[in-house]
Amino acid sequence: MGVISPIGSGKEEFWQGLLSGRSGIRKVTAFDAGGYPCQIAGEIPDFDPARYLDRREVKKMDRFTQLGAAAALMAWHDAGLDRVGIDCDAVGVSVGSGIGGIRTLEEQYRLLMEKGPRRVSPFLVPALAANMAAGYISILLRLRGPNAAAATACASSSHAIGDAFRVIQRGEAEIMVAGGAEAAISQIAFAGFCSARALSTRNHEPARASRPFDRERDGFVIGEGAGIVILESLDHALKRGAHIYAEIAGYGMSADAYHITAPDPEGEGAALSMQRALDSAGLEPEAVDYINAHGTSTEYNDRMETLAIKKTFGRHASRLAVSSTKSMIGHLLGAAGAVELIATLLCMEHQTAHPTINYEVPDPDCDLDYVPNRARPMKIDVALSNSFGFGGTNATLAVKRYVGA
Repeated sequence: MGVISPIGSGKEEFWQGLLSGRSGIRKVTAFDAGGYPCQIAGEIPDFDPARYLDRREVKKMDRFTQLGAAAALMAWHDAGLDRVGIDCDAVGVSVGSGIGGIRTLEEQYRLLMEKGPRRVSPFLVPALAANMAAGYISILLRLRGPNAAAATACASSSHAIGDAFRVIQRGEAEIMVAGGAEAAISQIAFAGFCSARALSTRNHEPARASRPFDRERDGFVIGEGAGIVILESLDHALKRGAHIYAEIAGYGMSADAYHITAPDPEGEGAALSMQRALDSAGLEPEAVDYINAHGTSTEYNDRMETLAIKKTFGRHASRLAVSSTKSMIGHLLGAAGAVELIATLLCMEHQTAHPTINYEVPDPDCDLDYVPNRARPMKIDVALSNSFGFGGTNATLAVKRYVGA
């Protein structure tokens, strides 16, 4: 696994941030946000792409591709694939992005308006394409297997990982580099989300702004980052002696068929996604110990997800630990699902549920166990990770601890 997030880059630093309940939300520095209702974000201020990539190549890429490629290199190294011979024809890439190169588009449009069409970069189109992180990773690692990019809003990277899981199940690849990347902290993205009244305006206390399931939540906080996991068929992993974090056991997808931005208030689509993941994995609801929630810190989403969990799990819902990684890193949009799956896998590896921070005022409509404010040692053998996106698209990944044959 490889991760770049507002609370740390690399799995160890990321885990320590999760464990301590550290917030990565701060005042925006990417542009002057003084005139915006929301002036805070989950930025990665210390990311230097030249630490990972050739400087000449960096100039051709949008930031989301830089983040995705860096996280892929981390994952490749963590998996030990840089130390063994592999068949590159049997290794593919599935890396999603909800928005793609919006920062490049914004910069180049400004150039067009100020200096004319001849000043627009010839790399504009490839830089903004949502599949470019997947494409560049395949070039960087010389991987000739299946190559694809999901662009399903905030469910993009969960769909990318689920799709990669099925590619391996079908026998079309032995290994898939899968996940997502997003870098949408830009003026136009902020303006759009602010106009939709989706963002928190708790500008005076950024670290307390993202507060999923808390009654005083007032919107989500945009974050940026990337998460990449290496999926591998069991036989192939065992043959090369790979360290196995967990097993992807099941994958569920659904649609709300309700509204382009608002979730179905009855939670039918989200519940169906979770149920399909359980069915795909051959799991009973009572087998699940932990859910990493979509948990955006918006009024309707948090209420809907709580209801959907109750519909899926019945009485067992009250016995589940549920936490939101977004409380610490904000909403990474298309990269959220992959980074949150990595959080889930680390919780499983350390047998500790990370907290939902800023949970201070209980909401009667959100009445599950959200692991408030402090990490909790507990048994986690089976977990779900939820991602729900604009357009009513839903994805759920089911993971199990690997215990051998």
